[in-house]
Amino acid sequence: QVQLVESGGGSVQAGGSLRLSCVVAGNIYGRVSMEWFRQGAGKEREGVAGIGRDDRTTYTDSVMGRFTISRDNAKKTLYLQMNSLKPEDTAMYYCAAVRNAAGEYQYWGQGTQVTVSS
Repeated sequence: QVQLVESGGGSVQAGGSLRLSCVVAGNIYGRVSMEWFRQGAGKEREGVAGIGRDDRTTYTDSVMGRFTISRDNAKKTLYLQMNSLKPEDTAMYYCAAVRNAAGEYQYWGQGTQVTVSS
């Protein structure tokens, strides 16, 4: 059984920083594709930043240059460093792991709330 556990969310003022963590518990072997998603109130879920099996990273345009996705394979942890936060970054953030051929992720965390005040 695989579980993803996010942490690191909180409330910050605009311009501040947070680092989200996602610990992978269970048997996932080797490098897998992982991604951070977010969903704000009344909004659709969107992919924020992803990292592939080859460690290539992708970002949605709105976070480019402000957010950095990384991982520590030894610790089985995925990170999202978020700098220069804006009120529009307010959302529940989720990590996901193991993308299938259809582009769907097999495992999801429970989410961590990020609130940015102006």
